[in-house]
Amino acid sequence: QVQLVESGGGSVQAGGSLRLSCAASGYPYNRRCMGWFRQAPGKQREGVATADIDGGTVYLDSVEGRFTISRDDVQRTLYLQMNNLKPEDTGKYYCARARSAPYCYSWFLRDPKEFDTWGQGTQVTVSS
Repeated sequence: QVQLVESGGGSVQAGGSLRLSCAASGYPYNRRCMGWFRQAPGKQREGVATADIDGGTVYLDSVEGRFTISRDDVQRTLYLQMNNLKPEDTGKYYCARARSAPYCYSWFLRDPKEFDTWGQGTQVTVSS
């Protein structure tokens, strides 16, 4: 069974940057669509970005141009580079692995049920 562990969260001022990492361990490590989700207090979990096995990416409109998702399947690590952070980016960030799909369809950002393996999350707090 694969486990996911996020790291890299923290507190920054608006305009700052953070880089999140998600390390996968366990077997079997079948290459699948991976994604980052976030959840702010009192709000539903929302998809931030996905990356498929060929490097195809999809982003939430509000982070497009500021965030970059990438993956290194040799190191079994998923990344999220976050630049020009805004207070509305505050939340707990989770990485997730799709149930079976190697490629990420556009609706995956809106449907967390497409993902069956989740990390514990890492907190990101952006102050104004």
